[in-house]
Amino acid sequence: MKNILVTSALFSGITDQDLNTIEQASVKKVYPKRTIILSEGDLTDSLYIVTSGKVKVTIIDEHGKEIILAILGPGDYFGEMTAIEDGFARSACVVTREKSEVLVLAKKDFRKIISGNPDIVFGLLKDSMERLRKANKKIESLALMDVYGRVARLFMQLAKPSNGKQVIEDKLTHQDIANMVGSSREMVSRVMKELSQGDYVTINNKIIEINKKLPYAW
Repeated sequence: MKNILVTSALFSGITDQDLNTIEQASVKKVYPKRTIILSEGDLTDSLYIVTSGKVKVTIIDEHGKEIILAILGPGDYFGEMTAIEDGFARSACVVTREKSEVLVLAKKDFRKIISGNPDIVFGLLKDSMERLRKANKKIESLALMDVYGRVARLFMQLAKPSNGKQVIEDKLTHQDIANMVGSSREMVSRVMKELSQGDYVTINNKIIEINKKLPYAW
């Protein structure tokens, strides 16, 4: 478990003793696939650290459509806002994409730990700035780009180098992609078909390999 905590941007700079404290203060929970961990509006205030599996962070718009804000995996965390602030409800829903295990750290224990660890505070600030940048990019995409551009930007954000290629290892459905770029599944299916036919991407078992620079318009 400690190895997972070390990979987290939040806890990578702290001592082994503090990592042991986090492990001892946390409660391990396992959730089946497609299980709601948190709902928007909940008044819980713990910090959650993903140790295995995948979860998605979502909101529901005024038309009842799901919008995926992020997909998180081992080493990622969520719930930090209410673990720091008082009197705020959860601002999003978190649902498992597959069987997942998380560490749940109570607010009082998290505050006690960060009070003696400025590195964690800096980690929170750094991650918050990065999430804000991504949110601004998403807003820009929705306002200025067509669906091709949104899909291209999303893929470049998600892709990671693997054996000399850029690969998106999260197994995204067309509906997942649509929910992440603010489009319909039908339009995303059309975009994916044209990207595949143009040899821009190769898809095997829902794993997307990017073969060349993606078009930001068609």
